[in-house]
Amino acid sequence: MTTVTPQEIAKFRSTFANYPQAMQALDLIEDCEGDLEDAAMTLAIKAGQQPELTNSEWLDGLAKKWRALICQQELRSDLLSGSVDKLMEQIEKRPTFPTVLVTPVLLYVFKQGIEDFCQVLDSVTE
Repeated sequence: MTTVTPQEIAKFRSTFANYPQAMQALDLIEDCEGDLEDAAMTLAIKAGQQPELTNSEWLDGLAKKWRALICQQELRSDLLSGSVDKLMEQIEKRPTFPTVLVTPVLLYVFKQGIEDFCQVLDSVTE
C-alpha cells in the first residue's frame, strides 16, 4: 500500500491548484486516508474503467503505462522542480490517459522517486 500524509496532500494541493480534477482527486485521496491505490481504483471506476488486478498492482501497472510520457527529459525536469503544467498539457492531448487518474499516478511516482521510477526506461534507451 502506498500512502501519502496529510502534509504531502497539502503540498500537492499547491502543485495542482490550477487543475480542478486534480483537486477533486486529492479530496478523494484524503478521504481514503492517503491510500493511493484505494483512491485510484475508486477514480478509475468513476471514469468507467474496470480494473481487474489488486489495487497496488493496478496503480503500479498504470504508472508504468505512463512511464514513457512521464520520463521524457523535459517533463521529468519540470516534475523534479515541482511543476506539473507541461505534463498536464501532454496528458490532456491524449484521450487514452484519463485526466482524473493523473493525480494518484503522479503521487505514486513522486513517492517512488522520479529518478528511480524513470531509471528502468533510462537503462533501455542508453
